[in-house]
Parts: sequence; structure tokens; C-alpha cells
Amino acid sequence: MKILGISILMFLLLSGISIGMDSLLGFDLKTSFKNAVNPFLVMEVTEIIIFYFLIIIWVYCSIRLFLIKRSKKR
Repeated sequence: MKILGISILMFLLLSGISIGMDSLLGFDLKTSFKNAVNPFLVMEVTEIIIFYFLIIIWVYCSIRLFLIKRSKKR
């Protein structure tokens, strides 16, 4: 669960830095968000499927590991 939390925290911090840098460059908030998600907008269908599949595997493994550790504690 620590890995999941750290990964989400890193994602949020890095996205915040990216949006903050765009706003310092003079872009409005809408353009900053558009620049942050632009790599995901140009993906093809197969790339999107693989991307979501990897995220699902990552979340599943993290939750499974957390549940295994929790059951061993008891």
C-alpha cells in the first residue's frame, strides 16, 4: 500500500509542478491542463488499452500485497 500511496503522491506532485511551470510561463489554467494530458490524447487505441491494463495490474498487485500482509498480521 505504501508503493501505491507513494506513486499517487509522486504523480500529483509532478503534475502540480508541470501545471505550475506552465502558469509561470503565462499560460492559463485550461492550457496548462491541456499540456499535462496531451501525451494521452495522441495515443492510439492499442496503446490506451495497454496503458489501462498496466494500471489495473499495478493496482491489483498493490491491493493484493496489502491484503496478504494484513492477513499475516492477524
